[in-house]
Amino acid sequence: MNSIDRLTVKYHGEIVGIISLTPDDKRLAFEYDPRWLAEGFSISPLELPLKTGLFLAKPTPLYGNFGIFEDSLPDGYGRYLLHKALMREGIDDRNLTAIERLSIVGNSGMGALTYEPTNEARVMPNLFEQYRARRRKTEGQPETILKKEEEITDFDLLQEKALEVLKEQQDTDAGLLLYNSGNSGGCRPKAVFSDAEGHWLVKFRHTYDPQDMGLQEYHYNEIARKCGIDVPDFKLTNGKYFTTKRFDLTATGERIHTATAGGLLCLSLSEPVLDYSNLLALTGYITQNSKYVEEMYRRMVFNYLTDNKDDHCKNFSYLIRKDSNGKFIWHLAPAYDLTLCTEGYNGQHATSVNSTGYPTLQDFIAVGTKIKMTEKRCREIFDEVYQNCDDLLLNDIKMR
Repeated sequence: MNSIDRLTVKYHGEIVGIISLTPDDKRLAFEYDPRWLAEGFSISPLELPLKTGLFLAKPTPLYGNFGIFEDSLPDGYGRYLLHKALMREGIDDRNLTAIERLSIVGNSGMGALTYEPTNEARVMPNLFEQYRARRRKTEGQPETILKKEEEITDFDLLQEKALEVLKEQQDTDAGLLLYNSGNSGGCRPKAVFSDAEGHWLVKFRHTYDPQDMGLQEYHYNEIARKCGIDVPDFKLTNGKYFTTKRFDLTATGERIHTATAGGLLCLSLSEPVLDYSNLLALTGYITQNSKYVEEMYRRMVFNYLTDNKDDHCKNFSYLIRKDSNGKFIWHLAPAYDLTLCTEGYNGQHATSVNSTGYPTLQDFIAVGTKIKMTEKRCREIFDEVYQNCDDLLLNDIKMR
């Protein structure tokens, strides 16, 4: 059979455009569908502006992929599970093209973009469909089974299995864990589920995490909210698993198009080159809203004061919604992955402040004034966060 070399990208069932491989199989090309050009929005304003013509991805740093499509692929824990699950199918994922990886994701990724092969050859297994089919076969469930009914909510069991797979004790459950993770990113094990209160993502411990990891992240989110930072609703599940409401879904389950800062700027997780000056500028450009610029400034201060060095390019996101007039508007997504992280990247924050990992108050002010915030407002936000960090105030930057 022929391998997949073209994919149709869709949003809520509507065709956005076509992804194809360049003749050398090393880069992706993308072209918007004519109807989408007339009625849709740019899925990535910097890299894929809404206009006619063929777009070619850069060879680096994402190995020929576009940043916005890279966002759909699992990373960290999800990438590890995908590797294990594919190896059980006899496939070495190191040899897959970006299109083949996206075809595996299909309609099971986070956010609103879905991917369908345009030809009949489907050599890449859809692991999510296979897992559902196997559960139907073993449990005698009908083909019309709803996804919600397939979610595993025995979180102690999922935690146990995740640790076993991460410790290389077994890989039998890699597919089950990948399916229940919702193809979400990040380094820690997680699962998605829904209940009467909404749609949630529950996080588990990694092998190197302390036993109270969930309680720690819960407390960080409590303090972040006290500092004026917009965080999704959150709760503790089973008294120990940090659980946060998904912002890529509406209350009715409609998928929302989301993009990370890394996806919009086409940055790689392995190369931490981002500065908060870039994030503030991106936020202002994408949203055209000063309140979101101030929100990003607040998150910068919080991350440095509380020693959250896991502030990499994938931990800041944006989402797009229609306003009351039917116009698509970009918003800064709520903050996530707020917790103690002292390791970071070689002991440094993933994102610098005014080109330094050891900023003074003047560096914070410089970053704000570059984006036309007043020095007075910069100092006000810094002081608000500083005064509300409570026991999480781990870096006394104000005294430097």
